[in-house]
Amino acid sequence: MLISDYTRDSYCQCGKVHCQGVGQPIVSGICYCDDCQIGAAMLENLEGAPPLRTTDGGTHYLTYRDDRFTCVSGTELLKSYKVVASSPTSRMVASCCNSAMYLKYSRGHWTSSYAARFGDGAPHVEMRTQTKFRNSTLPLSENSKNFSGFGTRLLWRLFVSRIAMMFN
Repeated sequence: MLISDYTRDSYCQCGKVHCQGVGQPIVSGICYCDDCQIGAAMLENLEGAPPLRTTDGGTHYLTYRDDRFTCVSGTELLKSYKVVASSPTSRMVASCCNSAMYLKYSRGHWTSSYAARFGDGAPHVEMRTQTKFRNSTLPLSENSKNFSGFGTRLLWRLFVSRIAMMFN
């Protein structure tokens, strides 16, 4: 089996919305930026919504190239939320049960899916970004790379994934 043939499935909590990532994600990371913290809190406050944030306030994402992430079923149930109306980032929520499924940055070639929706199928955290905005007093995990900003490792992976999309 080719690595590109491997799929990870994510589901809303009631099972009506099903998304899928193909191959390894660009990154499995936790973000602590202001937008992610505000956005996660906003979505967690929806009626019956499951938690998104980690115990220390970050948001764990599996980030896929746009050509490797799709909504398999329940697309008509997805509702877009924005932290600010003019934001280029849309957070997609399954309206059937208020499960946050993924976010899409309109200027990018990637989709960041909420790792919580993958259940036990989410890979370990490779990096934590924007830790300078972290509000927790819990110790920062040393099990992954920690970056005060986005880090060159993440930016490099995004760049390489864009090149791969162009030639795939």
